[in-house]
Amino acid sequence: MTSALLCLVFAYLCGSVSTAILVCRLMGLPDPRSEGSRNPGATNVLRIGGRKAAAITLAGDFLKGLIPVLVARAFGQGPEVLAATAFAAFLGHLYPVFFGFQGGKGVATALGVMVGLSWQVALAALATWLVIARVWKISSLAALGAATLSPLYALLFGLPGAYALALLPMVALLLWRHRENIRRIRAGTESRIGDKKKA
Repeated sequence: MTSALLCLVFAYLCGSVSTAILVCRLMGLPDPRSEGSRNPGATNVLRIGGRKAAAITLAGDFLKGLIPVLVARAFGQGPEVLAATAFAAFLGHLYPVFFGFQGGKGVATALGVMVGLSWQVALAALATWLVIARVWKISSLAALGAATLSPLYALLFGLPGAYALALLPMVALLLWRHRENIRRIRAGTESRIGDKKKA
């Protein structure tokens, strides 16, 4: 029980490290919470700081989802604790205790925890993103489509039910955090891949 609790706390604290804010501070860039779309994520960092800063942010957000799950797995935790650890890391990114609970939208961190839980689910989600992005050329739509299908992929691959149960609230939170994107998608004004409008 103690080791499981430590895994959850570590995961949340790890997720709470806002890569976007730290990268912008270290590179002398504006606070992503006050510039561009005001979202502390890789897309906004790309907008205000360029590709290098965005790539570092993306890698950091991915790793802080992946590492806690791998640590919990290394400690021999079962599916339920692994699933809870994944959700805790994701929740930390959305609501980071170190940064006033003002976090990002969670796409890269969600992919990280998916890789930690199951590379098959992560690969299927990535393939879904690529298909939707190629057809509709809307990154946010591709991310939401891939995330929404991830619990189904977990079930189709015969993974523990706890994984799908952890992915469901993650999907709900992703949809909530992308509600403005969803409104723009419905209105036909959402940014498309390759253009320079605010996402």
